[in-house]
Amino acid sequence: MPHVPLLELDRVSIRHEGAERATPVDVSFEVARGEVVLILGPSGCGKSTLTLALDGLVPHAVPAALEGTVRIAGLDTREHPVGVLSEHVGMVFQDPDAQIVTGTVLDEVCFAPENQLVEASEVLERAERALKLVGLWDRRAENPDTLSGGGRQRLAIACALAMSAPVLVLDEPTANLDPAGIDEVYAVLRELASDRDHAVVLVEHNLDAAVDLVDRVIVLDADGRLVIDGPARETLRDRADELVALGVWLPVSTLAALRLRDAGVVLEPLPLSPAELAAALDAQPSLPAPLSASSPVRSTALSPRPTLATGGQTGTATGGHAVAGEHAIRARALSVRRGGRRGPVVIEGVDLEVARADFLAIVGTNGAGKTSLLQALAGVIPAPPGTVDVLGVDPARCDAGERARRIGFVFQNPEHQFIAPTVAEELAQSLQLHGAGDVEPRVGAMLRRFGLEALRDQHPFLLSGGQKRRLSVGTALIAGAPVLALDEPTFGQDRARASELLDMLRTLNDDGTTVLVVTHDLQLVADYASHIAVMGDGRLLGVGPAGEVLAGPLIEQSGLRHPPLARATRGLQRHPDWHTVTRMSQLPVSSKGDS
Repeated sequence: MPHVPLLELDRVSIRHEGAERATPVDVSFEVARGEVVLILGPSGCGKSTLTLALDGLVPHAVPAALEGTVRIAGLDTREHPVGVLSEHVGMVFQDPDAQIVTGTVLDEVCFAPENQLVEASEVLERAERALKLVGLWDRRAENPDTLSGGGRQRLAIACALAMSAPVLVLDEPTANLDPAGIDEVYAVLRELASDRDHAVVLVEHNLDAAVDLVDRVIVLDADGRLVIDGPARETLRDRADELVALGVWLPVSTLAALRLRDAGVVLEPLPLSPAELAAALDAQPSLPAPLSASSPVRSTALSPRPTLATGGQTGTATGGHAVAGEHAIRARALSVRRGGRRGPVVIEGVDLEVARADFLAIVGTNGAGKTSLLQALAGVIPAPPGTVDVLGVDPARCDAGERARRIGFVFQNPEHQFIAPTVAEELAQSLQLHGAGDVEPRVGAMLRRFGLEALRDQHPFLLSGGQKRRLSVGTALIAGAPVLALDEPTFGQDRARASELLDMLRTLNDDGTTVLVVTHDLQLVADYASHIAVMGDGRLLGVGPAGEVLAGPLIEQSGLRHPPLARATRGLQRHPDWHTVTRMSQLPVSSKGDS
């Protein structure tokens, strides 16, 4: 009997309802049992759309036109309902909360096989096996809401496993997870990959976590066409320049090696992990001196030795642009409960000052209170009277127009802030709220800036995840508020768009805008932030200049992990002067200029 691939795509093109063109376009590939396949491509190329076709949601549930053929275990997806196809492919979405529907962990895992009319004894057997594999069997009686983000993602994986589907498709499974959560998810995936009975198809931007798991890479270009299909490590190393040109992510260690190559330090083969980068650097008999660790955000130096609070509740971040006593944001004894006065405490006793023109990153593990703190500072959730001041007003107690004139906010989930029927009208809303003139020229400029011109008349909910994020940031930027607060601003962005966005924030910060970001990406923090505030269990554990926080023990004490570049340089034996290198901007550059 001839071998039948688990997945087979033949010239697949998908055009969403209302879209002018298809993405992806004319894509063909097969996935066999035992393979772990990583799909890469720039934002908007159709990666997530493609995953929806791998389990039949396109064309059966998502309004989109499918051309070509998708076969799952030999079954044409057009001819079989999603329920039948789900016996062969399990899907794990970007947001696990989008697929959790029951009140206990055990019920959640049993839900799908019960609906497939599997015998009760087998349902329980599958559920026990899946929950033990992901490390949640001992928590089977708990409500899924009590799990961390990583725990809920592991639960979503267990639900897919309980269906006994041989293929697991995961769309950005580590998005918005802290390092511990990422480790939890990839430990499960490594266990699956090791038995060679499953196939795993993965869309992922965090290649530092994925590189040791995947054995094959498929790359789509900006038009959604398949341009690379090859072995993972060879592709990432041998075609790194091509991947950079396409705008897709590479591991931080690889990007660092490419920058060093332009400065005359050739590391062969290109490293793909911090351990490989460290070994390659220590193998060099000599290295040029690293560049200064001064803030990349502005040309003026930070004030000498600002306060670094650790273990307490008080911190002051003061930057080079600020005058003594001048602040953009001040919080005093800030405590917040979720769901009203009787709800659980999510922020407790936070004292924080953010100077004008600071670039403050708020970091911490899942559940540490980062997003709640950002939302309280911005007035998105109410704080007790008198505990928050933003440029002279209490943001929770002024009208929407007054608040928007002072602080622009970008939600973690872009859809939570969209209210207009088109992309252009969404951008215009903020200007109209401010009573600004010249609305159309400014909207057009922002559309061009974020590569959304062709989508100006599209409904925001029909954009790709990366396009939604760019639009949400654009709505905050367009009105020119003096303070910007962004929750996971680079989530869902390709390398080129993320760099463009961060450079834009850095330029605004150079010009005096105060920037606050919540992020799990500590390499982003190292490269862009002037200051870092570390949260844990709803409390402010410490705040200070980025270099001092990253060089100290607080990162690991809070359950985080140092960024990839710092992990590579901290233990170098032959080059101790590189131990403080945490930022890409500290790497030596070519005499012809910055690479």
